[in-house]
Amino acid sequence: MTGDPAGKRSPLEGFRFPAGMREMPFLAQVNLRADPSDVEVMDRLASVLEFPLPLTPNTVSGDLDRHALWLGPDEWLVVGPAGSEDTLERRCRDVLAGAGSVVDVSASRTIVELRGREAREILEAGCAIDLHPRAFHAGRCAQTLVARTAAIVHQVTDEPLYRLFVRSSFAMYLAMWLQDASDTNS
Repeated sequence: MTGDPAGKRSPLEGFRFPAGMREMPFLAQVNLRADPSDVEVMDRLASVLEFPLPLTPNTVSGDLDRHALWLGPDEWLVVGPAGSEDTLERRCRDVLAGAGSVVDVSASRTIVELRGREAREILEAGCAIDLHPRAFHAGRCAQTLVARTAAIVHQVTDEPLYRLFVRSSFAMYLAMWLQDASDTNS
């Protein structure tokens, strides 16, 4: 996937990913901050999102298409289908009515998906967090460094399937590192 109808360009346009890796550009990404102890606000957000925000550290709620990653005690990254960022941002902003903040951060990151039986070993080569299934499994996320690059790691399935949220300006570096780590691991 290189471009979209709105004229956006992927930071990894033209990059040839090895088997088991791909970019997922243009997904909606909205940073959301709210007081989790405000039950009324949290209920309204859950109604608009159609799932509750995760309150347990480093967990994810929702489904494959639309989900929220816990980033901090009062901060989440809400992810949705490409093109839904304006609607998602507006609905959250309307629900919060000044009781928090909503920022569309879709253009600041791309997502690299890594799957297969060697995916964990590839990530472990450049990531300090414990990715063993007893510590990190489907439905978990963490903000960390992968190959000295700030990233959010989200384990989507136990296969394993990971999604790495990386700033666009570091995407090519990380993709090249993943490719090299994949070649080394083969």
